[in-house]
Amino acid sequence: MSAVFEGYERQYCELSSNLSRQCSAASSLDGEQKKQKISEIKAGMDDGDTLIRKMELEARSLQASMKASLLVKLREYKTDLNNLKSELKRITSAANNNKDELLELGQADTLADHRGRLVMSTERLNQSSERIKESRRSMLETEELGAAILQDLHQQRQSLLHAHNTLHGVDDNIDKSKKILTAISRRMSRNKWILGSFMAAIVLAIIVILTIKLSR
Repeated sequence: MSAVFEGYERQYCELSSNLSRQCSAASSLDGEQKKQKISEIKAGMDDGDTLIRKMELEARSLQASMKASLLVKLREYKTDLNNLKSELKRITSAANNNKDELLELGQADTLADHRGRLVMSTERLNQSSERIKESRRSMLETEELGAAILQDLHQQRQSLLHAHNTLHGVDDNIDKSKKILTAISRRMSRNKWILGSFMAAIVLAIIVILTIKLSR
């Protein structure tokens, strides 16, 4: 026989005996102790499933002559583990029945308290609904006010843009006027020089003529 299989088999046998004792002990417990014991048994059964899978993998990897006898043993261990699971299921079912009975007694004692809490919760819910409605109305009013403000700002922006364009046009006209006045000023200055030169030439001619006449 495979040494690996024997090691798994020995671990399973010890685990099975331990699970059987724990099931017997769990039947006599109550409350949290029983719940804790059931959790320990479930964890042990998970370990049992793991060991059986390991034994099966090891058995199927061996020669046919050894495989057949090991698979027979494996079926026995599976049956044993299933019986333990059935026992755990019976214990768990009994614990749940006891729990249901306790819950029914507790519900009978606290029904009035639950009704009172339900009434209080309903009142709080109604108050919360009213506050939500009021908040929603305030939010709608705020949205309308914000929309009106945005509309006013848009109109003011359009007015400012129009004023800016008008001022820009005035600036252009002022620049053109400055250029025209500058040109006129230059022409006037030039005309003054021309007129002054012309008058100087006339005066000079008169002087020359007078000088000629006097010299004769």
